[in-house]
Amino acid sequence: MSSNQSPRILVVDDENDIRHLVSEILEDEGYQVSMAENATVAKSLKISTKPDLILLDIWMPDTDGITLLKEWLAEEKTLCPVIMMSGHGSVEAAVEATRLGAFDFLEKPLSLAKLLLVVEKALESGQQNPGLSQNVHIDIEPVGKSAAIARIKDQLKRLAQHDTRVLLTGEAGVGKELYARYLHNNSSHRYGAFINVAVGSISPENSAVEFFGKEDGTRVYQGLLERANKGTLFLGEIGDMDKETQLRLLSALESRSFLRVGGSEAVNVDVHVIASTRMALDEEVRFGRFRHELYYLLNEVTITIPPLREHSEDVPSLLNFYVDYFVTHEKLAFRHFSMAAQNYLRNYSWRGNVRELKNVVQRLMILGVGEEVGLDEVKNTLGKISNDSMILSSIPEFFNLPLKEARDHFEKAYLEYHFEKTGGSVAKLSAAVGMERTHLYRKLHSLNIKL
Repeated sequence: MSSNQSPRILVVDDENDIRHLVSEILEDEGYQVSMAENATVAKSLKISTKPDLILLDIWMPDTDGITLLKEWLAEEKTLCPVIMMSGHGSVEAAVEATRLGAFDFLEKPLSLAKLLLVVEKALESGQQNPGLSQNVHIDIEPVGKSAAIARIKDQLKRLAQHDTRVLLTGEAGVGKELYARYLHNNSSHRYGAFINVAVGSISPENSAVEFFGKEDGTRVYQGLLERANKGTLFLGEIGDMDKETQLRLLSALESRSFLRVGGSEAVNVDVHVIASTRMALDEEVRFGRFRHELYYLLNEVTITIPPLREHSEDVPSLLNFYVDYFVTHEKLAFRHFSMAAQNYLRNYSWRGNVRELKNVVQRLMILGVGEEVGLDEVKNTLGKISNDSMILSSIPEFFNLPLKEARDHFEKAYLEYHFEKTGGSVAKLSAAVGMERTHLYRKLHSLNIKL
């Protein structure tokens, strides 16, 4: 784009009114605007107009926006900034789009001020490299309108104004990462990276390189802290961190600087740190398993995310949300839950919280028949899930496989069972199955068990 030429913007949206309204607003601001009502037209206009920025709707009749974004990224090493738009407020869609390389995500109905601000920021950013999608903020909110969730969102908004270090506590599966993203999105760091670290997946011997990076001659590998500079570092399940790594991280956070492995010059960073835990960290401190200095550093304010059973009035909204997600992203046939089924699920115990609800919805949409999910089908599915987790009612299918493949199937099922039983802690899993931790990491990765 030359300095004397106004930026070219391509607006892709199947809704005629929105497409023209956005175009008129942008033209009034001096931009050159082209419009496409579907993916086919968008592909053609992208080639002919060579836009500096694309506003892309997620939900379109011929090809959805995320699939179109993937195609463009596969075709080009660099792509002009892409801003995704959706009226459904899909958290999962937003996360997927920005991980692929979208610059940002706008929720409909569009805010005029937000639209112009994000467009300006995107054009300033220039070309966007795929894979650097952590450098965006996703303007979305946790699903739910209950008093409990509204109170937490209000607290997080107020905390976001002060760069306070927040410790998010709660049971496994309540969605602590989503609340961390919400805090990030409302903070002064929202246009920086949101780096999500599954602490338990980092082995002690690799933690220095992972967190601080590495220098090898002229080559530099940026660690997590450096990638999170001017943004947010989210330390998921901080209680799983070994004590040596705790000490290294404590020193870096206190001084706001560190040395890369193999480096000689200090790297200064400005990072907002949010941590989460399902453990009682004060107990871990008391028993000497977690350093008290790091605990007090991270725990300036504690916010507890309640289990789903304590805000069950949000279950219908969550059901609708995940139905929408699986229709879009896994191309499953649309189904809706009957009022009786919704009422039953509102009163279900949800020991696995929102994560369990998501899995139940997926199973019902894959295996069910017909548009409506009825009460009997829900009861039957929940009963099967319960039975599947307790006993093997028949000879496992992998008994018919060759020995090596059967052994892999057994080890995967065995480790996943104990992983769930120990609450997702690699340290506790190591003790439970009697396997040395370093070897266990390799085993989990080789069996493709997600940490």
